[in-house]
Amino acid sequence: MNTADAIDALLPQTQCTRCGFAGCRPYAEAIAAGEAPINRCPPGGAEGIGRLAQLLGRPALPLDPTCGAEQPRRIARIDPASCIGCTKCIQACPVDAIIGARKRMHTVIAARCTGCDLCVAPCPVDCIEMRAPDTAQPWRDDDARAARSRHEARRERLARRRAEHEEHAERLSRTVIEAALRRARERAATRGGERR
Repeated sequence: MNTADAIDALLPQTQCTRCGFAGCRPYAEAIAAGEAPINRCPPGGAEGIGRLAQLLGRPALPLDPTCGAEQPRRIARIDPASCIGCTKCIQACPVDAIIGARKRMHTVIAARCTGCDLCVAPCPVDCIEMRAPDTAQPWRDDDARAARSRHEARRERLARRRAEHEEHAERLSRTVIEAALRRARERAATRGGERR
């Protein structure tokens, strides 16, 4: 296991971006490269900083306040009476913890929610709130591994869709160009026949 993998394994995998990176893996890579300090993860808090310090043989630092404050785990809850089914929360969720369909009510799968807060800001009707889970279980390493797996599956799915979309657009573009060339040749042939 390389250093970035070892660091990533210690991060909580909330994918909240509060550290200033696009997720836990980019933050782990920046720490491994010496480009980021170990104290930028509010969900990991003091315990997470301590684990990183021990792994890397560095002193434990206090949590960087510009990244947010350490707080108990929270999960998203969608008010069903206010949800308009816009899907913006689904698109924002980095671990596929929200289900629903366009113009239908959405709901959060509490066991999958990492508490990242990323679904709150895009909601146009402010129907999402972060609250303490019904069962106050701490976020464990097993939860982090499952969240990482869902995050990676989501990233792969979105990359596959982008590639399919680009391939479809390229095929469509070729078809349009071929049709335009065919029409141009037909017009040229028609004009040539009229001149005779």
